[in-house]
Amino acid sequence: MDLESLLAFFGRHPMLSLALAGLTVAIVYTEIARLFRGYQALKPAELTQLVNQGGARVVDLSAIADFEKGHVPGSRNVIPSQFDPQGKLLAGAKQSPVVLVCRNGMASADAAKKLKKAGFEQVHWLDGGIAAWEAAGLPLVKGRG
Repeated sequence: MDLESLLAFFGRHPMLSLALAGLTVAIVYTEIARLFRGYQALKPAELTQLVNQGGARVVDLSAIADFEKGHVPGSRNVIPSQFDPQGKLLAGAKQSPVVLVCRNGMASADAAKKLKKAGFEQVHWLDGGIAAWEAAGLPLVKGRG
């Protein structure tokens, strides 16, 4: 396919061309925003490594019943409506790694934004949440923790 054929295709299919251009711009914007957001998504293996290095605080934003069914070892539970970056759970952790976890990764990503805005330096969230943790074959702790 040469440039002339490509331009002819775009001329014959203007709506497809606009859709392609729009999707390309959206993908580029999303990736650039991800690079500059200030907090990082972790895969389950990366979370394990961070916890094993010590000093990381893992905060699980699941409902209490879900937390008791299974959570990352060493994590502490706070329901999203009571999550407070200035609360006692995170007191003194502005320079320490803080990892946010939830069932699917959505609530933890939102909480990561709050922590970053509150001045926390090392903010992470578990990409895919507990579902990704389980899919990786990693152990969950049952009960209150």
